[in-house]
Amino acid sequence: MADGYRGPQVCKYIGITYRQLDYWARTGLLTPSIQGASGSGSQRLYSFQDLVLLRTIKSLIEAGMSLQRIREAIKYVRDNIDGDLTDAILVSNGETIMVVRDDRELIDVLKGGQIAFTVALGSVRDDLADLEHEGAGVKSLEDVSGDRESSHSGQGEDESRKKAVGG
Repeated sequence: MADGYRGPQVCKYIGITYRQLDYWARTGLLTPSIQGASGSGSQRLYSFQDLVLLRTIKSLIEAGMSLQRIREAIKYVRDNIDGDLTDAILVSNGETIMVVRDDRELIDVLKGGQIAFTVALGSVRDDLADLEHEGAGVKSLEDVSGDRESSHSGQGEDESRKKAVGG
């Protein structure tokens, strides 16, 4: 929709009440990016990106986050994420909200952008996949125990031959 989305449509798509949407707009949690209210009878118009952020806000509320924390997180994302905000990945444990910057970095947006590093196990697997195909690495337990038995029996045979020969 080129003209944007009106309040009642937004409420239907996001699954919130008009009262919630109005409160969020009036308090600055998320104001419509196409057209704000400009007096009695005017219509707010929201962009698709606004809808994505509104659905995110609703999801964070459902996860138990307070509006105050969500407000801080949305502000951080808007101020610090370059490009399309809809490319950002938010992670919440119910107490804090983090932004995933890439596959190795989390930023706690409620602690002033404190960085935590992650390890993506799939990436580690992919990095090591060539080793599996090369056959390099530790032998199986059966191979190792078989090697020990043959080396012990070989030493015993050598000792027996030396004794038989007079060595």
